[in-house]
Amino acid sequence: MAGRGAAFLTLVCVALLLLNSAKGFYLPGQLLPVNFCVPENEGPHCQSTVDLFVNRLDSTESFLPYEYSMFDFCSETTRKRPSENLGQVLFGERIEPSPYNFVFQKAEVCKPVCTKAYRSGNVADVALLKFLELAIMRNYHHHWIVDNMPVTWCYTQADGQKICTPGFPIGCYVEKAGRPNGACSVANPLFNEEDTFYVFNHVDITIYYHRVEKDRQGAARLVAATMEPKSYKHSDPDAPDCSGGPMTLSSKHTGDVKIPYTYSVSFVEDESSSWASRWDYILESRPQTNIHWFSIVNSLAFVLFLSVMVAMAVLRSLHRDIARYNQTDSEGFQEHFGWKLLHGDVFRCPRRGMLLSVFLGSGAQIFIMTFATLFFTCLGFLSPANRGALMTYAMVLWVLLGALAGYVAARFYRSFGGKKWKSNVLLTALLCPGLVFADVLLMTMILWAEGSSAAIPLVALVAILALWLCISVPLTFAGAYVGLMRAPMEHPVRTNMIPRQVPWQSACTRPLPSIVIGGLLPFTCIFIQLFFILNSLWSHQVFYMYGFLFLVFVILAITCSQVSVILCYYHLCAEDYRWQWRSFLTSGFSAVYFLAYVVVYFLTRMQITGLASNILYFGYAAIVALNFFLITGTIGFFACFWFITNIYSVIKVD
Repeated sequence: MAGRGAAFLTLVCVALLLLNSAKGFYLPGQLLPVNFCVPENEGPHCQSTVDLFVNRLDSTESFLPYEYSMFDFCSETTRKRPSENLGQVLFGERIEPSPYNFVFQKAEVCKPVCTKAYRSGNVADVALLKFLELAIMRNYHHHWIVDNMPVTWCYTQADGQKICTPGFPIGCYVEKAGRPNGACSVANPLFNEEDTFYVFNHVDITIYYHRVEKDRQGAARLVAATMEPKSYKHSDPDAPDCSGGPMTLSSKHTGDVKIPYTYSVSFVEDESSSWASRWDYILESRPQTNIHWFSIVNSLAFVLFLSVMVAMAVLRSLHRDIARYNQTDSEGFQEHFGWKLLHGDVFRCPRRGMLLSVFLGSGAQIFIMTFATLFFTCLGFLSPANRGALMTYAMVLWVLLGALAGYVAARFYRSFGGKKWKSNVLLTALLCPGLVFADVLLMTMILWAEGSSAAIPLVALVAILALWLCISVPLTFAGAYVGLMRAPMEHPVRTNMIPRQVPWQSACTRPLPSIVIGGLLPFTCIFIQLFFILNSLWSHQVFYMYGFLFLVFVILAITCSQVSVILCYYHLCAEDYRWQWRSFLTSGFSAVYFLAYVVVYFLTRMQITGLASNILYFGYAAIVALNFFLITGTIGFFACFWFITNIYSVIKVD
């Protein structure tokens, strides 16, 4: 006892020491803070230059983002663009240096950046001007970055709510009927000239900082960067002074046009904020926590209801059935009925076992990848501030989990009685990833044709193909080899040579109705969370509720398991032993409801125009639906496999 007490005290002391040193600890994946100071104090510990980077421009009315250089804005050609990881390339981020560079604590007022001239007789200039007007009409937004933090546009809506968005429009358009779009009404209510384009050629930037504690050199860290877009025609375009009316463009292009770009910057000390919480003002401007909690409570209540059903209807009945089956009368006669009658057929090889095993291998691979990614994101190892890290980690993990896919597919294919193991391994390595790659390649070709920045570069495509064919495929073969070398699965009961005839089934126990009903139940647990995910993806908002998402994913897995188990039990009681495909499709059918929800969201919430954008929307939705189908189907199959193995292992069979 004394030794245990000393060990306990030692552990407590170690824990206190770790807590005491927690201030200097940074999780992997988190970016270290950068210190800024005035030029007189610049040194190794701080820098005086505040660089502003520009990212791609996108719109909620089009799925085609474009690079900053496509719009003929003021550009920086002397500095190299920062390197991008695989996740940033796949998401279409194109970060470039900009000529907007500031000196810490040095205010600037109406500082000129450049002046763009467009001659009416020049075909190239007219084309650039028309492209700019088209982007204004489709509400394209800038995305600027300061110290790896988005420059936000904060404004107040009509209902008084303050909104901060990571981006601002390049301009606004007033239609012929005099109806301005949202950007015009928010930026300046006086923008009311019909059939006119207003260009936001001036920005007022405010950078907030707080002092670093115990720093004698006056070093500070940036905690926020906001801006306000404005439009000035300037009395003299060659010497802009931020005076005159708004900068307008006429759609007739009857004369030469000069657009001077300027900015003003100011630095404000804010000791109420900290570097660790500098994203909060962006996230708190869209209060959705209560709705997320409502979604979680709704899903938990649904899972609790299913758990009670499983406990009352399945476990109680099973306990009674097993007790009755294991009892014999005085003459040694044992009555067989219900699900016990199927002990000689319940582990019979399913039809198309090759395809089912391939789906199980790919589903297990994607499920573990998704679970691990969300888990480490919740722990803080994958911060959204570290751009592209989430996608990069998921891709690398998927490649390494190719061994798991091969192992699972080979093990179940062998238990299904399959002999063509080479075809099984090849299909596991190539079928589902090939469908996704073909979809991505088709959309990339469309993006190439449209000149969009979301098009994956050829070098990145080759790199992805190399990761797949040179790493994932060999790992799949290695996993399949290990699975084939292991002893075959031993089932608790033997399979008869002659299959039992399945009796006539009622409408409730037939495959299609049960699959349709069973797929609806898991979808009801996620449809609220799905709205926020789609809204973040297509509205270009920051999604940060990974804790809620992880909880919903766990609830989804539990729901799929329970639904598959309870329906499987009732089908066995109806003397239908064909559970393999049915268990997979029952929970996997929720992907069909996912696609239906995506279509409804597209018709009711999206304002996308253009055939290319529509194809891209449904192309990416098809990839997500395929992965969702494999994940949920695999969960349902493994739950039923565990359930059936356990119930048939505790009964006495002659």
